[in-house]
Amino acid sequence: MLVRPDQSDQLDQCLAQKIELHAKLLETGALLFRGFAGLHPLAFAKFAEEFSGRPVQSYAGGASPRRKIVDGVYTSTEYPKTLELSLHNELSYSHRWPRLLFFTCTTAPQEGGETPIADSRRLLKRIAPQVVSEFSKKQIRYIRRLPSGTNDGYSWEEAFETGDRAVVETYCAEGNVHFYWKDNGSLELWQTRSATAIHPLTGDKVWFNQADGFHSGGNKQSRLDAVFGDSTKIGEDALAEIRHAMAVETTLIKWQAGDILVLDNVLTAHGRRPFTGPRSILLTMT
Repeated sequence: MLVRPDQSDQLDQCLAQKIELHAKLLETGALLFRGFAGLHPLAFAKFAEEFSGRPVQSYAGGASPRRKIVDGVYTSTEYPKTLELSLHNELSYSHRWPRLLFFTCTTAPQEGGETPIADSRRLLKRIAPQVVSEFSKKQIRYIRRLPSGTNDGYSWEEAFETGDRAVVETYCAEGNVHFYWKDNGSLELWQTRSATAIHPLTGDKVWFNQADGFHSGGNKQSRLDAVFGDSTKIGEDALAEIRHAMAVETTLIKWQAGDILVLDNVLTAHGRRPFTGPRSILLTMT
């Protein structure tokens, strides 16, 4: 659903329609507010909190490289601009996944850089039943290998926003995350999660995971990987079926500066298309 400020360009006008907009969000899974250029990150976070009725959530423990702008506000994933990010539900590998995602565009890309979205209810229905059954039965094991220090890629210190191993170990204990500290200071993590979820308000069952994005394709040097919960490999045929369903169900959000995109993280999966030129998208989660 696209929302344009009509009588006023102030976000408080949108907040005044919060009940109606929340109902639309449960129906569509996504809202696009257009025409709010120049929004300060602190004001962006405040809007997210007031709209959702929940505090913004830290990304500590997340798998994607980001920069924190202010507390609770981060850059969108800082992978190379030539890389396409597949559809996923944010932090679905974690025990601390957010209900709502808020993106705002401060600099629109010159070419490409759209955010693809897809209804996770429709994805579940689109994927072949035998694939859904296998994933549901076996679940998904997410594997992460994080170096130490800031000179060798996305480190565990950056991922957890701390240099204190005890903080990391507490996070792992709370989320049933298995961890192993290596002699060189790097960290290996793995956790097993469901491939589907039930929306807490609508009761809808949805496809809710990041198996496609984590899967290494057999690259043993990859710092991310996904296998089934019983440690068996995820078959290429199953991945092809999932990717086909995603391609069929995808809608592209073409960014304009000043846009705010609100996603129900359970009902809607999102990704990123490759782009050229500068692109600045900020994210906060509640």
